[in-house]
Amino acid sequence: MSDLRLEDTVFEHLKKTFSSISDRMESTRRTLRGSDASVVGESGLIENLQDFADDWGYGIKQLGKHTHGAVKMINTISKTFDQLDLELAESLKVKKKGK
Repeated sequence: MSDLRLEDTVFEHLKKTFSSISDRMESTRRTLRGSDASVVGESGLIENLQDFADDWGYGIKQLGKHTHGAVKMINTISKTFDQLDLELAESLKVKKKGK
């Protein structure tokens, strides 16, 4: 008997990994946005630090969006795989009955 197998834990592990990346990125972005650039003293350095925080904040936000999108795609793949597994199991039952 043939059966299509892939452990559900694979999808759960991937979702957890990508979700934690997204959460950590958002936390880092908030930390950068809340940084007090004035502590570095020199006005040019303050401006550079603020620019850096803005650029990194934008990049981190984009990475967070993409990891969130990856979680959605993993959910879709998991649902599709489950459906294919059920269809395969049903087709094997029909073949056994029709011997």
